Amino acid sequence: MREVADEIEEWLAVGRRVALARVVDVEGSGPRGPGATMAVNDIGEVAGSVSGGCVEGAVVGEALDILSGDQPSRVVTFGYSDDDAFAVGLTCGGTIRLFIEPLGEFFAPATQRIRRHEPVALATVIDGPNAGASMLVVPGEERQGSLGHAELDRVVGRDALAELEAARSGVRNYGPNGETTPEDLADSVTVRVFVESHAPPPQMWIFGAVDFTAALARTAKLLGYRVTVCDARQVFATRRRFPMADEVMVSWPQELFESRGASLTERDAVCILTHDAKFDVPAVTGAVATDVGYIGVMGSRTTHDKRLQRLREAGVDEESLARLMSPVGLDLGARTPEETAISVCAEIIARRRGRNVPSLRDADGPIHS
Repeated sequence: MREVADEIEEWLAVGRRVALARVVDVEGSGPRGPGATMAVNDIGEVAGSVSGGCVEGAVVGEALDILSGDQPSRVVTFGYSDDDAFAVGLTCGGTIRLFIEPLGEFFAPATQRIRRHEPVALATVIDGPNAGASMLVVPGEERQGSLGHAELDRVVGRDALAELEAARSGVRNYGPNGETTPEDLADSVTVRVFVESHAPPPQMWIFGAVDFTAALARTAKLLGYRVTVCDARQVFATRRRFPMADEVMVSWPQELFESRGASLTERDAVCILTHDAKFDVPAVTGAVATDVGYIGVMGSRTTHDKRLQRLREAGVDEESLARLMSPVGLDLGARTPEETAISVCAEIIARRRGRNVPSLRDADGPIHS
């Protein structure tokens, strides 16, 4: 939605009608995940992508049929085996399912919140009674819209908040009155609801205003992180040195953790790039007291062994110390700040996806061959 919002608004301003095609489900290989969006206006102009070019031409035709009234809002499936996918154009194989519909009433309020980095979820019935009905869900606010039944609205609203918490989009199945268990659904029509969640971007806090920080901040921004650089030395922690960061703070680590540490979640990362005990010890101590998903600490194996001793003396327990990724990054042989930034971000991605990869922490010998 974020990718296509500007062009959609330009089309609406000149009176164009618009259809949205959203990926709601993927099986096997898939070029883009649930929530990927493509917009088509009534003269065939396109914004966004749902497959990286494999099926976009066919989607345009489906969208124009819906805008003309020839077809209702509906799920469209594109699927081929990996063996013959290239011959027919779906080069990644697998199966993708799209829900194509006219632009709904909640486009404007949803995109406003997305641009303000505020959490919002859009629940849409894609199959069953009231297909196309939508409901906007915002934490702490009343639901807007209805899926056709009060109990269904309540249950889907609850589940949408959970999906927002996990920053996840996908299809959920219910009975027409909000039933959720297999026994409840056995003798009733299934209502399939696509919950598209837009959580605020993940955070990366980088401690230490050093040359590696600039490279890591640039790489993290490319991956969609909101980057905060923190250093107590005012001469180094400047906007001029780190223009790519969303925020540059002149502060000691404990001050930042005390004021904002509760906002860190499994999606977020803390990277400590200092080599100064009076800075990295409080930074690590603050990080392990949060729910942050990744804590990376720069330094050689010898430096980290000495750091561990200081942290134990500061009262950090072994379970917390086991959370530290140090030496930081994958074992790629990285040397430059830019190479190191790639190895760190690759390690973050791999751990978030549950992949077993060769991290420097788990290897032996020198970091640099």
